[in-house]
Amino acid sequence: MMNRCGLITVQKEPVPLQSIEVELEVRDHVATVVSTLKYQNKEDKPVEAVFVFPLPGDAAVCHFSAVIGQKEIVAEMKEKQEAREEYDDALSSGQQAFLLEESEQSPDIFSMKVGGLAPGESASIRLEYVTELAVQADDGLRFCLPAVLNPRYQPQGASVQVFSVPASLVPYTLCFCGRLFSPRPICKVESSCSLEPLQYLNTDQTQATVKLAAGHKFDRDVELVIYYKDAHQPTAVVEAGQTSAETGTLMGDPVVMVSLYPEFPQSVMSSVASCGEFVFLLDRSGSMGPSVNSKERHQTRISSARDTLLLLLKSLPMGCYFNIYSFGSSFEHIFPQSVEYSQKTMKQALKKVEEMEANLGGTEILKPLKHIYSQHCIPNQPRQLFVFTDGAVGNTKEILDVVKKNSGSHRCFSFGIGQGASSALINGLAKEGGGHAQFIRGTDRMQPKVMQSLRFALQPAVEDISVTWGLPKGVSVTVLSPPITSIFQGHRSLIYGQLTGQSSEATEGSVTVKYSLAGRPSQNQLHFSLKPAEDTGLTVHRLAARTLIRSLEMEDRELRGRQDGGIKEKVVQLSVQSGVSSCFTAFIAVNKADGKVIQGPLVRRNVPTAGEYLSQNKLKQIFLENKKNDNSVFFPKTNMVISASSLDVIGCKEATAPKQPPRDPLLQLVSLQKASGCWILDPDLAAALGKTSEEVEKSKPAMVSSEVWATILALIWLHGFKMDAKEEWELLAMKAASWLRAQNAPCVPECVDAGNALLGCSLQKDALML
Repeated sequence: MMNRCGLITVQKEPVPLQSIEVELEVRDHVATVVSTLKYQNKEDKPVEAVFVFPLPGDAAVCHFSAVIGQKEIVAEMKEKQEAREEYDDALSSGQQAFLLEESEQSPDIFSMKVGGLAPGESASIRLEYVTELAVQADDGLRFCLPAVLNPRYQPQGASVQVFSVPASLVPYTLCFCGRLFSPRPICKVESSCSLEPLQYLNTDQTQATVKLAAGHKFDRDVELVIYYKDAHQPTAVVEAGQTSAETGTLMGDPVVMVSLYPEFPQSVMSSVASCGEFVFLLDRSGSMGPSVNSKERHQTRISSARDTLLLLLKSLPMGCYFNIYSFGSSFEHIFPQSVEYSQKTMKQALKKVEEMEANLGGTEILKPLKHIYSQHCIPNQPRQLFVFTDGAVGNTKEILDVVKKNSGSHRCFSFGIGQGASSALINGLAKEGGGHAQFIRGTDRMQPKVMQSLRFALQPAVEDISVTWGLPKGVSVTVLSPPITSIFQGHRSLIYGQLTGQSSEATEGSVTVKYSLAGRPSQNQLHFSLKPAEDTGLTVHRLAARTLIRSLEMEDRELRGRQDGGIKEKVVQLSVQSGVSSCFTAFIAVNKADGKVIQGPLVRRNVPTAGEYLSQNKLKQIFLENKKNDNSVFFPKTNMVISASSLDVIGCKEATAPKQPPRDPLLQLVSLQKASGCWILDPDLAAALGKTSEEVEKSKPAMVSSEVWATILALIWLHGFKMDAKEEWELLAMKAASWLRAQNAPCVPECVDAGNALLGCSLQKDALML
């Protein structure tokens, strides 16, 4: 179990961590992050500072060092238990020591111990990691510097739980700056935080600097979305091996990183599948109750999820199957098993969705996942799983193992809602489930991102994926990445390979990805130079090592108890050789240089993050004994105060829904659509269109049925007044247009003209996909 983070007292007890400085360097789609944490012991006793903090789940942590006075101590990578014992031995001998280790339960949580800071002494800790930037649905590259360590809910029976304290009380500051380098022009950088204006460093705008505006408090995730011109360009980078490493090892040989962006024919992209089993899994834990963002306090996370489910259900194709699960400490499902999509079943589901609140307690996602996987798949109905959660769990690796085990029977699309959603959980669900991950933060709207993923799910599945290499004689490749299991339009596929041997003649290689799309063979090929790139350091090697380490760790968990631990030994060896962290290793540094011995017992000082660990039962007991009128809690023995919003995760308080404003006109119109895709002519539709029933009836052409007329009016209204939200309604509009074409209705152009006149629009028939 990770060390528990401390709480902030009313007296603001001194905390050793003073500030964090972060330097970001982005080269194309790879980021190198260097964080410097400055500590100072202002007490009259020696202290041990403990800091539990989040990092991106796919980060390769590759450097850890400390500067005390003028002396730099660079940490070594060692087997975890060996590193822990060396740390303890150093402290018991009066020496200074530093320990950094990854959580065994979740790869995006790290624990750092700074031991033996003498009274008045300062120390600077340097931490470096590299990571790939995820591609957003809008082609932006997303970088996230996690600050919020959300409650990590453990399964029933765990002894330690996590809860949040108000993030505004985090007592240390952040200084953040970044340098961007790209082979293509940098168009813009967007952020969830206030930025200084983007500064270009050259005339072709391929280099730039970005900085946080002054006064930023490290109380929320720092998210940057970087937009390049012509972002979907396949690339390959060959990086030379480390000169001091042995030839034939990963670090000693060249490594190639290939980025592919498959492009599908427009005929495939414009078509949607008419089959599938769609299973929606919604988080209803107490923390889904707060507002989505400060600008829209009426829109809670759970209400936004309800609106999203409405759009999803209206957009499903006739002939498919579906079910909706929701979970907290327990889980529920609307139907015992997936049912065929029809007007009756859609109506039943929507009635249940409208009643959903954030009132199911904690975040136990493993049990509903196992229940879903225990259901037999429906023949000729590919299973598509959509997971919505705002929290994080303590058993991330166990969850991902279950998803991977069942990856052959489904695709998993995941959505992280709000600050602090675990990147390891959200990205891991999509990666192991062959789907796509999305994050909804700040002022983001959930609906367009989810509908983008539904489009992916409705695309024909890519099958029979294979990768072949074309290399000159004398050169061979060992692929380090797991096999590619899914390909989507515009979705990047990364491949790492270790190159062995040399060629005296040819200087070029190629990689080809072949696959079957909608029954037709397709391929994407990239030619690349074998000449190593300059100025990449060992970035590619470290990312490749991280990829291989994660694969081996998962293999070890799958085989645990059935072998002699050989895989763990491989991971430790690779981690030590590459200097990249793993769940079996840790960084350890001991200051042996000055010979000073720290006098007196160490006082532990836990450095708070924006999320903390405590016993769930203890918190419930304190809550009942000390609850105040505003549902906050006063801890009488420690003078700690915990806000009401921090109590949801421990089940002490159920979230209460704020008073809802009038329904969004778009959602009002969408809610009236039938499962078949049509609308009916009634007073509710007239009201949604902003007209009276008499006006709508009077304008209807005589030869047209009321359903055709109503459906054409709805499509005109969507195209005429809601084009800014087209991503949200496009699929259900396609279903409506398909329904209209099937009716072979007469006088459609006349209906469009009459509808334009009624609603004040000027749309053509073709614009409505008719």
